[in-house]
Amino acid sequence: MTTLVFGHKSPDTDSTGSPILWSWYLNEIKGEKAEPVLLGEPNTEAAFMLQRWDLPKPRIIADVETDAPVVIVDTNNPAELPASINNADIRAIIDHHKLVGGLETKGPIDITVRPLACTATIMMDLIGDDAANMPDAVKGAALTCILSDTLEFRSPTTTAHDRKVAEKLAADLGLDVSAYAADMFAAKSDVSSFSDAELIRMDSKEYEVDGTKFRVSVLETTAPGVVLDRKASLARSMTDVANEDGVDQVLLFVVDILNEEATLLVPNDLVKGVAEKSFGATVDGDAVVLPGIMSRKKQIIPNLKV
Repeated sequence: MTTLVFGHKSPDTDSTGSPILWSWYLNEIKGEKAEPVLLGEPNTEAAFMLQRWDLPKPRIIADVETDAPVVIVDTNNPAELPASINNADIRAIIDHHKLVGGLETKGPIDITVRPLACTATIMMDLIGDDAANMPDAVKGAALTCILSDTLEFRSPTTTAHDRKVAEKLAADLGLDVSAYAADMFAAKSDVSSFSDAELIRMDSKEYEVDGTKFRVSVLETTAPGVVLDRKASLARSMTDVANEDGVDQVLLFVVDILNEEATLLVPNDLVKGVAEKSFGATVDGDAVVLPGIMSRKKQIIPNLKV
């Protein structure tokens, strides 16, 4: 059977590129039949990556069949995975997030969870010397993943090793890191064709804090004004999205990549309280700027209080 390799729902660049990277390794190096798949439409930056490196868009699946062999990457959270994930035959997990719990396997598996900024960095380590056989398109995907997850090394999740791996990939490909990252971020910032609900769900994960269920959404952009101009309609849509998705509240952070800060939309007293208790912010209006806040994983989620 073909092993399906996939990341989380609302696939970002890492959850689009890392399945491609690991499927190449399983197919070409390990001699195991594997296919990268997605759990939704890739975001604009991930779509840029596919086009830039002439990579076919992986097919999108809604669920997994019982006993289907799978490899999970860039998450270990059942809430971000297919509903039937525990009926599948999970063969491996490769991730860089905290352990959540709730996954069940049919036997012992390979699990690699490392405190690095990007799943693709971990994969490059696991692939090792076999990376010499990697085609440029797959190297390009790996580089894009790392630059995306580190926000071109601006994110506090960035490690020296992430930078080293990315710079080696860029050198192999003959690319200037800053110029390539600028093209990536321009693609990520072009959100004009997306509805408010699509923007809210584009890079979004569910977390529960002291009994309150949040959908924590992040929009990373070099043009925050384009998003913030839609502040009023986004705030209205946040209520609709919360109701449709069965959460108590959407938290929407607009991350300004270049100025290294986030703006949190504040549509009600609950979010105002979250901003004040979690980040020590003084809220006066329908949004608050949070200097230095760049990472959902390292700075937002661990600090959330209600």
